[in-house]
Amino acid sequence: MTNLVPIGRALISVSDKSGLLDLARALAAQGVELISTGGTSGMLRTAGLKVRDVSDVTGFPEMMDGRVKTLHPNVHGALLALRDDDEHLLAMAAHGIEPIDLLIVNLYPFEKTVAKGADHDTCIENIDIGGPAMIRAAAKNHRFVTVVTDPADYAGLIDQTRAHDGATTLAFRQKLALAAYSRTAAYDTAVSGWLSGQLGQSFTRSKSFGGVLAQGLRYGENPHQAAAFYTDGSKREGVATAKQWQGKELSYNNINDTDAAFELVAEFAGAGPACAIIKHANPCGVGKAGTLKEAYLRAYACDQTSAFGGIVALNQPLDAETAEEIVKIFTEVVIAPGASDEAKAIFATKKNLRLLTTKGLPDPAEKSLAFKQVAGGFLVQDRDTDSVTVANLKVVTKRAPSEAELADLMFAWKVAKHVKSNAIVYVKDGATVGVGAGQMSRIDSTRIAARKADDMADVLSLSQSPTVGSVVASDAFFPFADGLLAAAEAGATAIIQPGGSMRDDEVIAAADAAGLAMVFTDQRHFRH
Repeated sequence: MTNLVPIGRALISVSDKSGLLDLARALAAQGVELISTGGTSGMLRTAGLKVRDVSDVTGFPEMMDGRVKTLHPNVHGALLALRDDDEHLLAMAAHGIEPIDLLIVNLYPFEKTVAKGADHDTCIENIDIGGPAMIRAAAKNHRFVTVVTDPADYAGLIDQTRAHDGATTLAFRQKLALAAYSRTAAYDTAVSGWLSGQLGQSFTRSKSFGGVLAQGLRYGENPHQAAAFYTDGSKREGVATAKQWQGKELSYNNINDTDAAFELVAEFAGAGPACAIIKHANPCGVGKAGTLKEAYLRAYACDQTSAFGGIVALNQPLDAETAEEIVKIFTEVVIAPGASDEAKAIFATKKNLRLLTTKGLPDPAEKSLAFKQVAGGFLVQDRDTDSVTVANLKVVTKRAPSEAELADLMFAWKVAKHVKSNAIVYVKDGATVGVGAGQMSRIDSTRIAARKADDMADVLSLSQSPTVGSVVASDAFFPFADGLLAAAEAGATAIIQPGGSMRDDEVIAAADAAGLAMVFTDQRHFRH
């Protein structure tokens, strides 16, 4: 296979012109003939470089508002011709096709256009056709053609040609061909994703997901697993859009847990100060109060053992008083919609503590897709954005919940949505007091949450378990009355659950016998 291939002619057609002049000057200095299109051609000429218009190569003017300019055999034949195939060389000679050895193309800014909220027609006009066609042709023929699709690779190209007397190596061309196909795949994914949203057809016959590398990670969930973090171009507030002020690079687990924490605390936007503390993607404490400091302390009081080394998410900008409390224990990450200078100064004394700030909270009701890989494919579903209001609740017991119980039930239900199934959440006075997550049976989650609450009663020197007088949320129905009775034994007074079990009548009867109030939501929140 051909290794070194000299670059004699280059076709340049870019939307993002950053770094282009330095590259073009370097190529011209090596005697490379430059061919270009439209605005790129004008820019190069203004800089004093000799440029040949692509219309001179094709023999046709750019037309249809630039929609047609490079879709021509004199361009694609020049990119696709095999230089060691006599028939290809004869065809080139017969039709006056001169080879193109280097293609420098980046695409119309479709993703940025969509992100800016442009109208439908503007988005359509920013779907590039000629660019992807040329990129794919050049990448296919990387035995002979070098293709560059990202200004980040310009410096490497200059170094390569200088090191090899104006030529590139096969290994370099292969690397760029991979980058090229990755780019066109992500671009087409962005277009299809946007159009499926426009048409309201999420589950199309073929489905792909794309992203841009944000950072390489030291490892994945475990040190033997390689990992990286990609962003999808959406503007949803969270770990991908946050600014990191201090601390080490985020790890795979940090990113996963921080996302879980911020999505949970966003459920309490506009509900006053709230805090969520996450460990291994599950909340170990959630609280709301009159101040952010008190909300943090109430969340921390739920499970101080698990909170050590956890992720803290706040629904309001971090202030100095809250920062002073957080730094009293080891915390991995704090994320909030802003932070005061005083709070940043306090955190600066803890060099390993990562502080992330965003411009706002994610919208829990915003529609999007979630996907998960399985052997041989992946599962795709709507993200769980549904919620219930008090008006949606159905009282199924003889006793209706009091106003205070109702407020705690709604709080518990929002938290349960973010707990791994089977999920049980005890809440009292606007704060979690026990969380049971990820168990194979619901009664185990109920008992574990109550036991953890008992442990905290000892730590906090309380006279009784904080579950006494609490309410309980269950992410799915109680299949038997045993789980509900375990909650009652722990001191719970009211229950919120979806309902829908074959034994609902039995469960309701048990609740009535225990003097519990219970409401059904007719909505489940499994989270696997």
